[in-house]
Amino acid sequence: MKRIAHIGSLLKKIYRVYSVELIKELQSRGFNDLRPSFLEILMFLAENDGPSIKYIGKACGLKKQTMTSHLNELEKRGYVKRANSENDKREQLVFLTDYGEKFKLNLIQVTNDLERQYTAKIGEVELDRVEMMLENLYREILGKQNQGSLI
Repeated sequence: MKRIAHIGSLLKKIYRVYSVELIKELQSRGFNDLRPSFLEILMFLAENDGPSIKYIGKACGLKKQTMTSHLNELEKRGYVKRANSENDKREQLVFLTDYGEKFKLNLIQVTNDLERQYTAKIGEVELDRVEMMLENLYREILGKQNQGSLI
């Protein structure tokens, strides 16, 4: 229990530092209306063109109510637009707007800069190893959740 609590705490601290650095740099580039809670959705949309709201929610681990609230805010701020699916008119797909695409380019630049900074601190091999271990741990935990137990 102690080790897992410590790992969880470290991950949360690292994510907080990363989010603060990311938002600070994006704000310096003119994106002053972002909240940390929007970042995961925007990052997902930057990597996936036109996913469904349900798919975004599942991938980001967000409930339907949270997704709706965040998408409403992101739409008001001009980052995203929604459109009905051609295959299923009940399903809404989410796309980046032109402003969202501008944000995406800045997001890619900022995350690349942060990756270079982190690589300079611990080295590429170590950063790759951390990423691989976290992905493996996540997959294992997710697999157990799908079987009905967390750990």
